[in-house]
Amino acid sequence: MVGALSWPFIKLYVLVLLYFSANSILNVLIPLQGDTLGASNTEIGIIMGAYLLTTMFFRPWAGNSIQKHGPIKVLRIILIINSFALILYTLTGLGGYLLARMLQGVSTAFFSMALQIGIMDALPEKDRSQGISLYSLFSYIPGIVGPLLAIGIWQGGMENFPIVMISIAISTGVFGYSTKINKFEAQDMTNEAKQGINMFHSFGQIVKNQHLFKCSVLMLVCSIVFGAITVFVPLYAAQLKNGNAGIYLMLMAGTVVISRFTLRKRIPSDGKWHSPFIMGTILLLSIGAQSVSYSLYGGAVFFYLGAILLGIAQALLYPTLTTYLSFVLPPKKRNVLLGLFIAMADLGVSLGGIVMGPVADIFSYSTMYQLCAILGMAMFLFAINRSEVYSS
Repeated sequence: MVGALSWPFIKLYVLVLLYFSANSILNVLIPLQGDTLGASNTEIGIIMGAYLLTTMFFRPWAGNSIQKHGPIKVLRIILIINSFALILYTLTGLGGYLLARMLQGVSTAFFSMALQIGIMDALPEKDRSQGISLYSLFSYIPGIVGPLLAIGIWQGGMENFPIVMISIAISTGVFGYSTKINKFEAQDMTNEAKQGINMFHSFGQIVKNQHLFKCSVLMLVCSIVFGAITVFVPLYAAQLKNGNAGIYLMLMAGTVVISRFTLRKRIPSDGKWHSPFIMGTILLLSIGAQSVSYSLYGGAVFFYLGAILLGIAQALLYPTLTTYLSFVLPPKKRNVLLGLFIAMADLGVSLGGIVMGPVADIFSYSTMYQLCAILGMAMFLFAINRSEVYSS
């Protein structure tokens, strides 16, 4: 394999696109359906947050299992689990949605770890950030059309919902089973390596490893903002004049896709901590969240401006931090420690629904998004590199 845009990698990116297409629809339909059924913002947040909360707990185990068995065996099993989860959505109500979200979380933990670890292992160091960025890009492409498709399904009375979910389950499974990942093979681990990926020991590394700690805190808090946006925008948009959740999510996802492709070569890939770049990205996040909050008074222009700013921030932050960690983490522990970092991103998105749901219930959506902006500014200050200890 030569380069992040070679044909074997393109096939993996297409599989990513198919896999995440269901979520771009469910992110809109579940809050709308929950609100119709009388669920509170807290209950909706718990159902939506269950997906990545489950993913968070399984990511370290996924990194361990993939290193032992190789991604192909793992991939085929989790595609079956994912298909079952998608079909479950068509057969149940809110209670079933919670179970389906958890099953999706399990499969996503293994799916994303298999592909991201494989991409990093197969690409040369100079192309590593591009590969990670393109993986993330293709996971967001469904978000361009998915929200509008979801609105169409919702307005049509949900009759086509089972057809869409079953079609996605079948197409993802068939394409996934035909995908070859010949370069990514299971590894025989020495006793020293096994100690290096000990799961309980690895959790302590979030605090002990200064690189992992800084990146994890940044990703956790910023992901709370991203999670709150995704979960509650379908309901918040209904309060705005000329506000449309489908257009907002499409605009945000489109910005992520365009930014990740056009800016992928600007993402640092040298193992050094670039404070100005990271702080600028977080500043965009804070301004974007504040724009969404102010749109209740300022109008839809601020609503959609927030989508663009948050999209740029989301496009840059995750691949930047992931690439940095791929250089500075100990090689024998890298897979599991990266899993822990990604787990912090998952936890943040989950908390965006679980924690911010009660805030919205007690106060308002606008106040909740203003709190997100304040959290972003706190991370802006946290990202300052005062002593160069985070430079490799």
